[in-house]
Amino acid sequence: MAIQPQVIVIGNEKGGAGKSTIAVHLTAALLHGGGKVAVMDLDLRQSSMGRFFANRHAWLASQQDVTLPEPLARHAAEDGVVLARAPEAEQLDRFGEAFERARQDAQFVIIDTPGGDTALSRAAHARADLIVTPMNDSFVDFDMLGHVDPVTLDLLKPSLYSESVWEARKARALSGQRQPLDWIVLRNRLGSVEARNRKRVDQRLTALSKRVGFRIGSGLRDRVIYRELFPFGLTIADLSPKVRPVPVSLVHVAARQELRGLLHSVGLTAFSGEQLLAAE
Repeated sequence: MAIQPQVIVIGNEKGGAGKSTIAVHLTAALLHGGGKVAVMDLDLRQSSMGRFFANRHAWLASQQDVTLPEPLARHAAEDGVVLARAPEAEQLDRFGEAFERARQDAQFVIIDTPGGDTALSRAAHARADLIVTPMNDSFVDFDMLGHVDPVTLDLLKPSLYSESVWEARKARALSGQRQPLDWIVLRNRLGSVEARNRKRVDQRLTALSKRVGFRIGSGLRDRVIYRELFPFGLTIADLSPKVRPVPVSLVHVAARQELRGLLHSVGLTAFSGEQLLAAE
């Protein structure tokens, strides 16, 4: 009997939280750890993850002495913008076909979803084994998970996105799958946020996690090096004496440690090997 791949969906219903950055770093880490990874980008118009790995392929083709692992790309359509204009039923059919191809070929299927409620995003969440939700440390992002009283900041109720994940969990349980759907919320793009605000967000997030059932983990900081490496389709996991398209410093060593923490948070520590995360 074939082993089923782990399906990891990077999702929330808000843009700007760093979903694609998390998706490409998880993919690169798994690839360097020896995993066979298929990627699917369901943000049909923006397609940041799709462009990232297209950049990677083009950059590698221009290098004579550099070899790096690449994921399997399983697109729902060659032209995402055209598919975005297609009827919802056609979009879902195309996604289903691409998803089945990905399941047959990979150990991991990583799906990047758009910052909004779409039929494709709901279909991906329904197939997830693990949902990874990055959020910035602000009540703007927290509102995507739960609503608070505007005066007391007491937690009032979960948001529509939290309820949609709950529905995905119920559907998974009813389908007879033994392993429950896992959900982790990543504190992502941490920066110079005022300490009192961070404490308030942390308190509400902890309370909400107990109420709706997600884990809290560490994401990635908002670092310049991530943006500098994007045009090459590279991550900090790829940097080596041979692979240094931009100047590096001790900052990228700290960034590697963040990636180690990210892998630990999502339960993929086995793929944080010495070769991947060794300091240079």
